[in-house]
Amino acid sequence: MASSKREQAHIERRLVATLTEACETAKAEIIGFSWLTHEVDYARFPSSLRVIWVFNTEAEKNQALANGQGERMLELTTFALTEAEVLVSPVAAHVQFDSEEQCQRVNGGNWVQRLARGKS
Repeated sequence: MASSKREQAHIERRLVATLTEACETAKAEIIGFSWLTHEVDYARFPSSLRVIWVFNTEAEKNQALANGQGERMLELTTFALTEAEVLVSPVAAHVQFDSEEQCQRVNGGNWVQRLARGKS
């Protein structure tokens, strides 16, 4: 658990910077990948950290995962978290894959609602 709001803000800035770099790399390499986000509850940090990789369609997500691109996204996530000095293990337990298409279908395009479903 981060000890202060200031420390939490510092961690958040590092996460945003390193995950943005991972996102830009993935957009150049992985067909159909669109964006990523992360969520964290600092009262349960780092165990609460989730990194969500979002594709345009379910078909593109499934194709990328079938082609081994999930491993590449895990590598990018691991590198980003290491650079941000956030250690979690296994990293795969903190990574999810989703799609704009599925959010539209299930949540009417409401990402706030969709992301809230994964909180525990």
